[in-house]
Amino acid sequence: MTGIDRFICAAAQVQMCIENDSCYTASAWELNVPDFVVIDLDKKVVSTTKASGLNRSTTFTSVSKSNGTLFLQGVEAGRAFSFVIDEATGRMTVAVARDGITVNVFGACTATNI
Repeated sequence: MTGIDRFICAAAQVQMCIENDSCYTASAWELNVPDFVVIDLDKKVVSTTKASGLNRSTTFTSVSKSNGTLFLQGVEAGRAFSFVIDEATGRMTVAVARDGITVNVFGACTATNI
């Protein structure tokens, strides 16, 4: 993934945690998490795939790399989000937080000719 500016990521496991309650594992579609997203580092955009029919996209405001790890962060509609992607393996961890609720996504990314 090093040197790749556009790639696709898949959600493998999703959890939701609620303040003063507990966390539970759910399917991506149960929590309105896209199965796949396309990340474009040049345009600073995360978007759903055309095939998903969801037509969703958001910009991220921060991109940084450190010791082989890519960090993307942004804020939209009252939610803060962070992607942490290992450039060597493509493993991805995502956290989306809003007041009292977090959604955590574990998955993988790969370079592709989209």
